[in-house]
Amino acid sequence: MSIAHLFLWSTAAIWGFAFVAQSVAMDSIGPHSFNAARFLLATLSLLPLLLIFKPKKSQHAKQLWLGGIAGGCCLFLGSTFQQVGLQYTTAGNAGFITSMYIVLVPIAGILLGHKTESNLWVGVVLAIIGLYCLTVGPNFSINKGDAIELVGTFFWTAHVLIIAYLSRYVSALPLSIVQFMVATLFACLTALTLESPTLKGFELAWWPLIYTGVASSGIAFTLQTLGQKNVSPSVSALILSTEGVFSVIGGWMLMGETLSTRALIGCGFILIGIIVSQWPRSPKETVVVVL
Repeated sequence: MSIAHLFLWSTAAIWGFAFVAQSVAMDSIGPHSFNAARFLLATLSLLPLLLIFKPKKSQHAKQLWLGGIAGGCCLFLGSTFQQVGLQYTTAGNAGFITSMYIVLVPIAGILLGHKTESNLWVGVVLAIIGLYCLTVGPNFSINKGDAIELVGTFFWTAHVLIIAYLSRYVSALPLSIVQFMVATLFACLTALTLESPTLKGFELAWWPLIYTGVASSGIAFTLQTLGQKNVSPSVSALILSTEGVFSVIGGWMLMGETLSTRALIGCGFILIGIIVSQWPRSPKETVVVVL
C-alpha cells in the first residue's frame, strides 16, 4: 500500500468517525448551532493551508464567488439535513445513507449528458436494495431520521457536481474556503433564528466541534488532496466510500450502537453497489488535482 492510499484510507476513517462526533455533540447543543461552530472552525483551519498549498493558477473571481456561494448553499443544506437526521437515527445508518451520493453522482451525470457503463446500473440496483433493507421497516414505513438523511444525500450529490464543474476554473482550496464561509453564515443565521445557543453548550461539545471542524475539514482535506494526486479517481472513490463502514465501526466502538441483521445486510448491499459502480475500468486512469 502506497502512502497515497494510506492518506485516502485515513480520510475515510476521519470522515466516518465524524458521524459519532456529530451525534454526541447534540447532547449539549442543537444541530444548527453545532453546524455554525463547525463551519467556522473549518474555515479557520483551512486558511493556513493557503500558505502551504499556494494556488498554481490565477483565480476567476466571478466563478470563485458565485461557485462558492452555490457550493456553500449545498454544503449548508446537506449538513443541515445530516445533522438534524442524526437526532433520530444511528451514526452507522447516517454514514451509509450519506455514502449513496457516490452512486447518485454518476446518475445525475447522465442527465447532464455524460456517458455511462453497464456496471453503474448494476451498482445502482444493489445500492437501492441495500437502502431498502437498511431504512424500510414493516408496512413500508421508514425511520424519520433515515428519511431526513436521504434528503440530504441529494444536496451532497449537487455539491459534488458543482465542485467538479468549478474545478476547471478555480483552485480547490480557495473554493473550499469560500463555500465554508457561506455555510458558516447561513448556519449562524439559522441557529440564531431556531435555537438559543449558549456558551456552556459549546464548552460541553468542544471535542466533537474540534474533531469535525478541524480534523474532518482541514486535516482530512489535506490528506485527500495529497492522496488523490497519485491515485486514480475510481480507486479514490472506492476508498472514500468506506466512510460508511467506519461510521458503523465508530458507532459500535464509541456509542454502543448495534445494527440488526437486516440493517447489516442493507449496509453490505450499499457498499457492494458503490464498489461495483465505481470499479476501475482503466489501469492507466489518472487524476489531476489543481490547488
